[in-house]
Amino acid sequence: MRKFAKLLKSESGATAIEYGLIAAFIALAIYVGAQVAGNGLDTMFNTVGTKLNEAATNINQ
Repeated sequence: MRKFAKLLKSESGATAIEYGLIAAFIALAIYVGAQVAGNGLDTMFNTVGTKLNEAATNINQ
């Protein structure tokens, strides 16, 4: 019975779960941030490439 009472008072398991949740939220934020940044960079490079192709076409005409 004492071991059970000691287990109920222990907070080490709760602390581990809290750290796990914090790590999961940080990983999710990094993933979402990378997706957003990746899409923005893709759009930017496509725009720059299109403009360069247009400029090269206009020069060769």
